[in-house]
Amino acid sequence: MEKAQDRLKVIENIKKRIEEGNLNGKVEEGDPIVTQEQREQVIFKYDLLKKKFTHKLGRAKARFIVNRYMKQTENDVEIVGLENIKDIRGGAVVTSNHFHYYDATITKRIANKTGRKNKFKIIVEEENVFLPGFYGFLFNNYDMLPLSSSKEYMTTKLFPAIKKLLSEGNFILIYPEEQMWFNYRKPRPLKTGAYHIAVKNNVPIIPCFTEIRDKDEYDDNGFKKSKYILHVMKPLYPDETKLLKDRKQDLAKRDYELKVKAYEEAYGKKLDYKFESTDIAGF
Repeated sequence: MEKAQDRLKVIENIKKRIEEGNLNGKVEEGDPIVTQEQREQVIFKYDLLKKKFTHKLGRAKARFIVNRYMKQTENDVEIVGLENIKDIRGGAVVTSNHFHYYDATITKRIANKTGRKNKFKIIVEEENVFLPGFYGFLFNNYDMLPLSSSKEYMTTKLFPAIKKLLSEGNFILIYPEEQMWFNYRKPRPLKTGAYHIAVKNNVPIIPCFTEIRDKDEYDDNGFKKSKYILHVMKPLYPDETKLLKDRKQDLAKRDYELKVKAYEEAYGKKLDYKFESTDIAGF
């Protein structure tokens, strides 16, 4: 969403979802609706590991674009707590709050700073693959792993790819809040998919929370620009004393508690879900 009126509509949708008590609901408008035919023709054939030569070339170009953007915005990102993950040697599932198309470039910096520059993958919703233009190019060529509502795809394609990537030491970013809420500062309840993957692959969760601070500059749509403080917390491991089916719920609970604590310390107030204009950075 780039136009001011589009952003205002999204903010209105956020208010509605909060009033409904649906804190994981969709608020963006105009996203593609994926048909079963498209799913079979595109998602099932998505080159998850970028094995084909043409896809390797596309990934190289996408990585160049993302790395250039990250370099340009280096002064807008501060990382706190990187020492908490210095002892992680293998793969891990990274979780964070989801508030912008580009927020993965904030979290990716922990991979760059721990020797995993090209070992950082991002789980995305399948409709993103069908976006037009620039965003469509990135979602089809960068280090993305599309989710799907197809159980067959998930079990035969995605989960085996994730297992391989984690075994090779990759960090995989998953947004347990699911939907992106534009510039929304508060952490939201977490779905358990990320924690299911961590438990099944016996890897830790790296809990992150991005604090958003307004700058004294405005973008072309009249919103204040932002700077970001990425809080990296101590890794979470599955509780082996619990039944297998309960481990993911326990991980999600502990991760949410850490994100709430990070929010309350960052902004100096208790978390509640009553909507205020200050909940939206730059608004």
